[in-house]
Amino acid sequence: MIKIMFVCHGNICRSPMAEMITKHLLKKAGKQGEVLVSSSAVSPEEYDNPVYPPAKRALAAMGVATDKEKRAVLFTARDYNEYDLIYVMDSSNLRRVLSITDNDPQNKVQKLLKAVGMGEDVDDPWYYGGFDGVCRQIYDACQRLLEDLEILVAKK
Repeated sequence: MIKIMFVCHGNICRSPMAEMITKHLLKKAGKQGEVLVSSSAVSPEEYDNPVYPPAKRALAAMGVATDKEKRAVLFTARDYNEYDLIYVMDSSNLRRVLSITDNDPQNKVQKLLKAVGMGEDVDDPWYYGGFDGVCRQIYDACQRLLEDLEILVAKK
């Protein structure tokens, strides 16, 4: 089973959106048992908080179920050892994860958008809003990621 971790600043907006979207896509394809998906934060400031309500609303608007039990957790060196692929949302998250992982000696860490050829950083809606647009950006990136990993059948 492949294990994927999504990481953002506080684990209340972007990384849980990526986690829930990826789980949604896997379920839709009948492949949820093939991948373990989780998310975490590089900052402790939102620790144990639930997913931010505007992020939940954006997911719901796209038909993606939210995990009502999801609470913000911190990314750790242990996560680095347990997960196969670690996707961060932006350059700041990348720097923090690299410092936690001793500069990624196993080459597991990438920016999500860069990994799928869609740019560099996922926009951060915490500062300007735009949760629906960020949710769409993450949805498209996760769809492409799963196709690139050959977990989902490519769109026709």
